[in-house]
Amino acid sequence: MKGLLSFLCVSVGGAIGWWLGSFVGIMTAVFLSAIGSGVGLYLALRFHQKYSE
Repeated sequence: MKGLLSFLCVSVGGAIGWWLGSFVGIMTAVFLSAIGSGVGLYLALRFHQKYSE
């Protein structure tokens, strides 16, 4: 379950970062996508740690 949650949050975070960065340019989109993926992973792992058994 941890892997699936991480995958989903990384995908959503990366997509949001890409969407926000695409208004400026391709390199900004890549940079914000990487940051969004990292934030998504961080939040997924914190959520799993807090609510797992």
